[in-house]
Amino acid sequence: MSWLKHMAGGDGPPPFIDKDDANKVPDPSIPDRMVSNKSANRPFLAYKEYREEQQALHAAWLEKKKIHDEKVARGEKVEPLERDPTAAEEVGVLGLLKFIVILLVCVALAGKFFTGSYTWEHRSKWLQVNTYWPVSSDFNFPTSFINDKISNATQTNQRLFSERMLAEYNGKDGKPLYLAIDGDVFDVTKGAAYQPGGSYHHFVGTDAARAFATGCFATHRTHDLRGLTEKELNSVAHWKKFYANHKDYFKVGRVNHPPIDPASPIPEHCDPKKAKAAKEAEEQKRRDKEKAKKSDHEEL
Repeated sequence: MSWLKHMAGGDGPPPFIDKDDANKVPDPSIPDRMVSNKSANRPFLAYKEYREEQQALHAAWLEKKKIHDEKVARGEKVEPLERDPTAAEEVGVLGLLKFIVILLVCVALAGKFFTGSYTWEHRSKWLQVNTYWPVSSDFNFPTSFINDKISNATQTNQRLFSERMLAEYNGKDGKPLYLAIDGDVFDVTKGAAYQPGGSYHHFVGTDAARAFATGCFATHRTHDLRGLTEKELNSVAHWKKFYANHKDYFKVGRVNHPPIDPASPIPEHCDPKKAKAAKEAEEQKRRDKEKAKKSDHEEL
């Protein structure tokens, strides 16, 4: 039958015999088996040693506990039993709080890196310092000093909008709804009336301070406050305070307006009677100014 071996390719290879028995140690998982002490196996071998050490420590602690319990049963005075050195250490409330703080810091830093905002551009009222620590109007050191510092820091962190940038915050493409009054920008996203199709949506994306004062919603969508009466100016201040103190709306920054040309015409009131009265008042103001100027020349 030797010809069959020859046709099959000859004799098979001899069995492998590992002669390096000096570098072998008992397998920690399988009894009566030796394994090489090579670097790839050392972590498993080290874990075996660690496990044996832990078992020895636990056995010693159990012996101490047994002696301690026997003394307690006899009524002898004993020291408190030390903790089991092999017991798993619980995290506890303090450890949990530490983890939450570290997680919040990491999330805030990631937001600053990716979006330029520690709050991931989320500007809720509850993230404003003044919501929890309002600025005191009375001087009560150190309270007023600290509040002033907080107020300044909050204002520094608020955004500065251009008119073009403000117009983009109209609810489209998932953006929030912003409106401005006399330069102050407020987030009114939670207001149903400011949503597209709502009765106040025409205020969104612009500074329509004059419309808040005059009620001319169609023609006074401008920040130009020239020629307004004291009552109308007080109305603007009222609406600014309304949005600043509202539970659902909050200030997010300021809008930077280009300067208004003093020679440009003042927007006319939508009410013809008020428009006529405003023109007469402006004309009277001009005549008084010319009269005062003429009087000054005569004195000279």
